[in-house]
Amino acid sequence: MKNIILTLSFFLSTFITLGQTEKKTNSKHIEKSSFEKVVDGKQVRLYTLKNYSGMTAEITNYGGKVVSLWVPDRLGVYQDVVLGHSKIDDYLSSKEKYFGALIGRYGNRIAKGKFSLDGKEYDLAKNNDENHLHGGIKGYDSVVWDTKQIDGQTLELHYRSKEMEEGYPGNLSIKVVYKLMDNNELKIEYWASTDAPTVVNLTHHSFFNLKGAGNGTINDHLLQINAAYYTPVDKGLIPTGEIATVENTPFDFQKLTPIGKRLEINNKQLNYGLGYDHNFVLNQNLNGLNFAAKILDPISGRQMEVYTNEPGLQFYGGNFLDGSVVGKDKKTYHHRTAFCLETQHFPDSPNKEHFPSTRLNPGMEYYSICIYKFSIAN
Repeated sequence: MKNIILTLSFFLSTFITLGQTEKKTNSKHIEKSSFEKVVDGKQVRLYTLKNYSGMTAEITNYGGKVVSLWVPDRLGVYQDVVLGHSKIDDYLSSKEKYFGALIGRYGNRIAKGKFSLDGKEYDLAKNNDENHLHGGIKGYDSVVWDTKQIDGQTLELHYRSKEMEEGYPGNLSIKVVYKLMDNNELKIEYWASTDAPTVVNLTHHSFFNLKGAGNGTINDHLLQINAAYYTPVDKGLIPTGEIATVENTPFDFQKLTPIGKRLEINNKQLNYGLGYDHNFVLNQNLNGLNFAAKILDPISGRQMEVYTNEPGLQFYGGNFLDGSVVGKDKKTYHHRTAFCLETQHFPDSPNKEHFPSTRLNPGMEYYSICIYKFSIAN
């Protein structure tokens, strides 16, 4: 009887401790006042979404950035799994401008900052050596979006990108909706229309660590990417135009594989990207959304699946994080302590006719969807 009482006391103590840990972890939510600032003449704010099961997202209208995302582990303890900052001033001065951001007008790279439409060449900002990256010097990650909180789980953002902004033709009207679903999905939907032919490739750029932001390497995360092919790149990380098989290469993630398992292999593509920074050609599902990827942290049990209607997925392994950025809770973001899984069209598609087209004409509606679904691994 004494043993039974001791056992019950142990489990009760453990349960109370876990409850206190969860409460303590959730108390770290960011002060809204730390995001109250006027930027470029527009008011910046922080918005909170929370679903029925307790998962929480905090999003600012500055760049549409996901500032925090609180997800439970197998013990029910919540951690913030996205890198970022706890106040707007740090975002404005940060070396890493893309934490959690909405990216456009064109996510990823365009070679030499040039493309042609209907025989006319357009020159874009060169902000990544000789190439154009993520919409230019001031992409959608650095503008203040018009925002309306629809309900406790839904945030709607609007932005009108003017003709020739960062060199792109056409006035582009954009709507993005973040919705935190009760089944622990963060759903991101994009709509856009234009008044002149242009190119559009919108995406989302959260830096994830399923152990918790700033809590060590992601190289022990297990990753699956639903892709039999990828697009090799040159030294500037521009696709060569080849669509290559992943078989017998370090890019074969068709089954769950530790991210760091093959990083030390002497491979030209890995050398170019300082690791993984490549577009994968997703296997297409003719019915419904494409399953793009699954990634899990074996320590916490947190698992994330990615679904999309996009043809590509950019996998980035945090290779350019170098310990120079200090984020939330004064944690330093070191080399390969985060990953990105960005659903999108292929890099440099406007200059590669055989890649899926990113052209948008007047009268057409651009639509893209990305779902990050969180659960506990079996």
